[in-house]
Amino acid sequence: MFRIAPQPASSEARLLLKLLLILVLVLSWGVLGSPAQAQSGSSSSSSSQGPQQETPPAAGGPDSSVGPYAIPKKKEEPPPPPPERPKKIEGIPDYSIRVDVPLVNVDVLVTTKDGQFIPGLKKDNFRILEDGVPQTVSNFNQSDAPITAVLLVEFAATNYRFLYEALQGSYSFADQLKKDDWIAVISYDMKPYILADFTQDKRSVYGALNQLRIPGFSETNLFDALYDTLDRIDRIEGHKYIVLISTGVDTFSKLNLDQITKKIKATKDVTIFPVSVGWYVRTMYESYGRAAPHGMGIPVSNMDYLQADNEMRTFASLTGGRAYFPRFQAEFPEIFHDIMSDIRNQYTLAYHPTNPKLDGTYRKLKVEVVAPDGGPLKVRDQKGKDVKIQVIAREGYTAKHTVE
Repeated sequence: MFRIAPQPASSEARLLLKLLLILVLVLSWGVLGSPAQAQSGSSSSSSSQGPQQETPPAAGGPDSSVGPYAIPKKKEEPPPPPPERPKKIEGIPDYSIRVDVPLVNVDVLVTTKDGQFIPGLKKDNFRILEDGVPQTVSNFNQSDAPITAVLLVEFAATNYRFLYEALQGSYSFADQLKKDDWIAVISYDMKPYILADFTQDKRSVYGALNQLRIPGFSETNLFDALYDTLDRIDRIEGHKYIVLISTGVDTFSKLNLDQITKKIKATKDVTIFPVSVGWYVRTMYESYGRAAPHGMGIPVSNMDYLQADNEMRTFASLTGGRAYFPRFQAEFPEIFHDIMSDIRNQYTLAYHPTNPKLDGTYRKLKVEVVAPDGGPLKVRDQKGKDVKIQVIAREGYTAKHTVE
């Protein structure tokens, strides 16, 4: 039997071969260096070889002209020269002046002594004086335009006759309305109540008046109600009218007569037509030597009624209206027909005042009707007789203030 013995020579040869391979790897690592260094070296060497690519000229666009689109930059243009200042002239100040010249509007009613409207007047027939200084009329107009009015009715737990006449007068006013008129209805006792806002529907006016059935308080605070109404309509453009149906007696207002008078003077484009109620019962009680009762627990004397009448006349004269004092119920339709005729047939004048100061002062007005030659205007009736005329216009106005 044969046995093969180990061969030590061949194993030593394999070991020697492994050592040689390890030595070769170590030497090659030291000569070539790390892969990163070889890569950087190769890149640097490659970059150093060959011609370098030149950067293209600058162009427009977000960053550069490299890409699918290149927008050439705009050529730099020199800035425009500064504007030349106007040459300064000696004797003229170096600033501008702005002048705000106000325009004053005056509504004028010209009637006969009997209240008949006088048509056909021209601009040359009117002369306006402001604080005694003649003014030049710049605008003149007369038209049958729709009206914007407030029906302010006293409705309180006072005398039954007062309530009845106030309602009858209100319905008579509503009957005179036209389809293009704007009307609001407000009642008052202790405070004002808006029954109908401005409307052109006559049925809405009747519906508002139908709410006046059961009165509330017996107080009649006229000054407060009139002040509140003036304050509301002051924001409405154009001319406005207030038809005041009231006894004129104020019992418990927070405001006094002086305050409401100042408010009326300061409110522009408003004409007040007061219509008094209760004259029949007042006359009846006066025949007995007493004053008509105004309400439970409210002492009112004949002097209070007379003062109320004077206040109503003052409200009308300050605003260019007329005050009416009917003694019988049958007079109401004719009165409101006259009021509507006055409103729709007024002459409207406008002028720039010679006093342009915006100082907030009250300036008195006087309107005269004259012939074209400056003399008195003569008006004759159908029989050829001279007729006296009356001119109704507001007594003055309050100039604007510089803070407005």
